[in-house]
Amino acid sequence: MNATEAPLDANSKGTLEGDNKIHFSKEVKQVIDKVLKSDDPMDSPDFNCVDYINQLFPNEQSLATIDDTIQRMQYEVSLIDDNIRSVVRGQTNTGQDGQMALYEAQKVISTLYDHIIDVKTRAEKTEEMVKEITRDIKQLDCAKRNLTSAITTLNHLHMLVGGIESLEKLIEKRLYGEILNPLQAITEVNQHFQQYSDIEEIKNLSQSVDRIQVTLAQQITEDFKEAFSPTSKAGGGSSNQPRLSLNQLADACKVVSVLDPKVKKELLKWFIAQQLEEYLHLFHENQDIAWLDKIDKRYAWLKRHLLDFEDKFGSVFPLDWEVSERITVEFCRLTSDQLSKIMAKRTNEIDVRLLLFAINKTQAFEQLLSKRFTGVTLGINPNATDKLTSPANSETSSGDIVINPNLVVFHDQIGSCFKAHLDIYIRSIDRNLSELIEKFVEQVKEPLKIADAKTTVYPSSADLFVFYKKCMVQCNQLSNEQPMYELAMVFKKYLREYASKVLEFSIPKLLSSSTSIGKSMSLLTRDMQNLSTAAGQVIHNFLKEGDAQRFTRDDLIRICCVLTTAEYCLETVQQLEEKLKEKVAAAYANKVDMSEERDVFHRIISNCIQLLVQDLEAGCEPSLQAMAKVQWQSINNVGDQSAFITTICANFKQTVPILRDNLATSRKYFTQFCHKFVNVFIPKFINVLYKCKLTLSDGSNNVLGCEQLLLDTHSLKTALLDLPSIGSSVNRKAPTSYTKVVVKDMTRAEMIIKVVMTPVQPPAHFTQQVLKLLPDITIAEYQKILDMKAVKRVDQLQLIDLFKRTASAAAYAGLNESAEAEANTDVPPVATTTGTEEGTTDNLIADATATENNVSTSTSAAATSTSAIGSTSTPKRAFIFSVGSFTGGSSTEKPSDGTPQSGGDRSRIRKLEYLLKKRLP
Repeated sequence: MNATEAPLDANSKGTLEGDNKIHFSKEVKQVIDKVLKSDDPMDSPDFNCVDYINQLFPNEQSLATIDDTIQRMQYEVSLIDDNIRSVVRGQTNTGQDGQMALYEAQKVISTLYDHIIDVKTRAEKTEEMVKEITRDIKQLDCAKRNLTSAITTLNHLHMLVGGIESLEKLIEKRLYGEILNPLQAITEVNQHFQQYSDIEEIKNLSQSVDRIQVTLAQQITEDFKEAFSPTSKAGGGSSNQPRLSLNQLADACKVVSVLDPKVKKELLKWFIAQQLEEYLHLFHENQDIAWLDKIDKRYAWLKRHLLDFEDKFGSVFPLDWEVSERITVEFCRLTSDQLSKIMAKRTNEIDVRLLLFAINKTQAFEQLLSKRFTGVTLGINPNATDKLTSPANSETSSGDIVINPNLVVFHDQIGSCFKAHLDIYIRSIDRNLSELIEKFVEQVKEPLKIADAKTTVYPSSADLFVFYKKCMVQCNQLSNEQPMYELAMVFKKYLREYASKVLEFSIPKLLSSSTSIGKSMSLLTRDMQNLSTAAGQVIHNFLKEGDAQRFTRDDLIRICCVLTTAEYCLETVQQLEEKLKEKVAAAYANKVDMSEERDVFHRIISNCIQLLVQDLEAGCEPSLQAMAKVQWQSINNVGDQSAFITTICANFKQTVPILRDNLATSRKYFTQFCHKFVNVFIPKFINVLYKCKLTLSDGSNNVLGCEQLLLDTHSLKTALLDLPSIGSSVNRKAPTSYTKVVVKDMTRAEMIIKVVMTPVQPPAHFTQQVLKLLPDITIAEYQKILDMKAVKRVDQLQLIDLFKRTASAAAYAGLNESAEAEANTDVPPVATTTGTEEGTTDNLIADATATENNVSTSTSAAATSTSAIGSTSTPKRAFIFSVGSFTGGSSTEKPSDGTPQSGGDRSRIRKLEYLLKKRLP
């Protein structure tokens, strides 16, 4: 196909470049390829004429067919031209064909519209015709409805008039069985005529019906009172027959069900009061039988009375009246009122045994009533709980019976009267717990038999919480409101007492130095006549006090027992608080807080750990004193570890296994003990290290003494790393956090020794080694190192001044780098590794050496030259010295040219203060 002859469609996504190419978009090309599939190389989008010709004529011999190829090409071109020509001619009549098709479509639409109008007109005519036909039918249908309504109304009126007359006769004869059906019918008919109440005759009939109902109500009430009066056989066993039989009374109850509900309510109120009249008389508050110790006789009376009532009169009342349940509910109300009054008058006679006896009997009786009755008269849906499959109580794993008040429908119907007196129960619990604590105190005074025990936790703690659980379950049965909250307060009180009187009391005590001194001075003043003897005794006591006081093995075991017991109490108190909040009423849940008690046990645990740390530290004290007394400058050979290191390791092996074995269940606190010990011991070791003299009389270091001390320090480091598992058959790896602390602090001790081994001359090199090995050293520590090297005070001042300048330069370099880093990124500066710090220190010391040659150069110039070195990090402690350098003379110092200090220095000082706050909070 010739590209120059291809038609260019306005809607096609293509562009025309030059005069002979059309470029389609990628999507258009994909569509064309799908529609016009072709294997001709000329249809390829990357068709290349030269390659195609070379393919046709690969060599000179193939040129023999060139004429045939040209003819074939010309034929294909002419064929394509014919196709294009036919397509172009075919488009000539397209516009005329479209106009014709549009005209035909409009014509068809117009015809369709005429048909629709015709159908609509016919439908309207048909509707009018149907209305005309059915007009008479509607009138007849309305007449039929009116006639039917009139006939029904007349029938109802006839029934109403006739029913009123018949009812009046039946009422006179007291034929309640025959009255029921006519009365129901007349009541329904009367409701029908309420819409015609403005008609006088209808109104009179309605009033007659009301009078009949009132007459029936009064008559049936009188019949019941006569039938159940004490003089009749039905009520009291008289020889006269009752006026109405039980069957007639049953029919009368059915009639009452049809009457106004108020009639039934008043009748039942009178009947229930009549049934409980005997109860009120027997259990009057003046009677001995009315007191709490005979409360079960009240409940026995109701059981007998209900059995007698249901046997004699159960068939009289309909089942839906629930007369037995109503009698029971009223009995509960009267009993609660009577007990409240009598307990208010005789409060002094109530003790906890009597109170719990009455409450237990009452709860058992309420459960019995809940099984017998549905509680429908109390407003409880009988279908809400399945009484056959849902027990009213459940038994816990410890055998305690837990009552579920949600399933006891008569819960607190009587028992609510005891809630005002539950303070007696709480006071009893208080007394019992006080006696229990005293018992525990006596137990603690006995010798500890840890070999016979299976755990290091005091059994008394478990006994205490078991007692707490029983009290909580029992109080929950009594009340979960104010009494439960008061019980929680009692629990809090005795948790604190257990902590102080049992746990803290059982912690072994060491004789304090103040007590010893007091005894010595009293000895001196008491024996003034023999002054020399008394003074000698005092001196002996003071010398004896120099020996470290330590706990015995049994004391250490007891401290471990106190710690594990406090841990057990701490965990159980948390569970106790959650359980109390779950049991107590919602109004008191937020008031239950045992955080103070948890803090008490936390404090006991911390005190125990501190005592264990002090004991182990006291065992190391003689060894550290021996270390300070060693003549390190006189050592002439390096051998095995020193004797004081061996003594320290022996102390570890003797004490730590005891603690580890007895804290096996409290592994986290044993780890905490190890942490606290190394945090106390290593600084003390370093302080003793500063006291060691390693310099000979000529001012040079005793290298052999330094190496021996370095070997001892490394041996101590190894012993501390193995401290958590020392003497154990199981080689357990020490916690990572503990290992980091030991490695960091003991490496610092080793670096101090290496600094001491470094010659002071030249000073710049010595300062370089100090900052390299101890990048966070302080001025005080630096001065102690100089004392170890026996440097004179005059030389110390020069070295300290050089050290300050060097550290200030390092701080200023670190400030500039931090400011640049914060300008580029918002990430705060992070301390680099030790290796980087060492490299930085080398550069800084080189600058400090130059500063030493020109001491008159100001701090600003030194800082400027240092910033050009390109340091990468700054020791943390060096910032302290830079503050002194910059802030000390910021307002008075001037550069060498005599010009005032620029505002840029002040801004840099502010940046330095900002960095100090961020990096050294």
